[in-house]
Amino acid sequence: MDPVNHNYLADLSDEYEPPCISLYQPTHRFHPENQQDPIRFRNLLKAVEKSIHQKYSTQESQPLLEPFVALAEDLNFWKQSLDGLAILSAPGMFRVYRLQGRVAELVVVADSFHTKPLMRTLQSVDRYQILGLSRQEIKLFEGNRHLLGEIEPAQAVPRTMTQALGKEVTEPGHTVASYGGAGPGQSPMHHGHGDKSSEVDIDTERFFRAVDREITAHHSQPANLPLILATLPEHGQLFRQVSHNPFLIDAEINIQPDAVSVDELRQRAWEIFEPRYLARVAALVEQFSTAEAQGLGDGELAPVAKAVSAGRVATLLIEADREIPGRIDPVTGDIAFADLADPEIDDVLDDLGTMALKMGGEVAILTSEQMPTETGIAAIYRY
Repeated sequence: MDPVNHNYLADLSDEYEPPCISLYQPTHRFHPENQQDPIRFRNLLKAVEKSIHQKYSTQESQPLLEPFVALAEDLNFWKQSLDGLAILSAPGMFRVYRLQGRVAELVVVADSFHTKPLMRTLQSVDRYQILGLSRQEIKLFEGNRHLLGEIEPAQAVPRTMTQALGKEVTEPGHTVASYGGAGPGQSPMHHGHGDKSSEVDIDTERFFRAVDREITAHHSQPANLPLILATLPEHGQLFRQVSHNPFLIDAEINIQPDAVSVDELRQRAWEIFEPRYLARVAALVEQFSTAEAQGLGDGELAPVAKAVSAGRVATLLIEADREIPGRIDPVTGDIAFADLADPEIDDVLDDLGTMALKMGGEVAILTSEQMPTETGIAAIYRY
């Protein structure tokens, strides 16, 4: 099972023989709602079969369908759902992603993968993470303006002080000679004998250093998301003193996450994050307007497609819910428009976003109201 992060592009860096199957489904975290998820999945699987049989024989399609059938029958899988499900499958490749966030039901069988729902999960600028912190344990959340859910920390991230320190928890009256900091060039910390409260502070600091180091490495850097701290003020002050996480924002939620519902936690996080989100959207729109005025940007589909294929696009803005059926020549950028019902046709905007990301560009998914153009796309060029 693959967690969704920016590394999903590495899975798509290779070229796959068609048919490329993309399946998206909203799912549910809890009983009894999640009992309907495998039923809805089987209905989507029927749509996959219908589409693939338009062009491929049973002998060709059967090996592709077998992993879907096996997943439909895996009861343990359906007990561990998040908010959405994405499956990308092609000859020799089958990837299943549990999504943090809802997606619409969709099946596309084409000559390339339909990845815009994944891009929307990863490239929307309203996403953030929350680190819930106490002296003894952490919780990690990810969400946006609409949804927030707890996520499982990476294996290297210590969930509790015991996991972080093990047998090195300071015993009363014990002298801790020194220990290193969280990053290169940081001076070791020295402590001598002290009372019980100071020994607790020592362990808390060591725990916070370990959490900061691993959260930065395994969550903040791969996801490239702002991190909001949710903790009591005294813990927040200590954590910031030892933190080297560049994604940690200044404002924080001064409460333990367990003291409020997840939805209230989301509301408090959005109060903090909304001004930053609006500023980010405004900055992207302004950058596009400036670039367009200087001849370094365009909002028309044909020239943008050619620029993407040539590797000239630094930032690509895509309208979230717009679809333009067609096929792009990856060498020339020429577009052949067609019907999305054709098993070899995908969404042009989707393909352009994937191409731009593979070439090192930034992609931001915006709503129609936020887009600076009415074409569904806007590009800022490198040159």
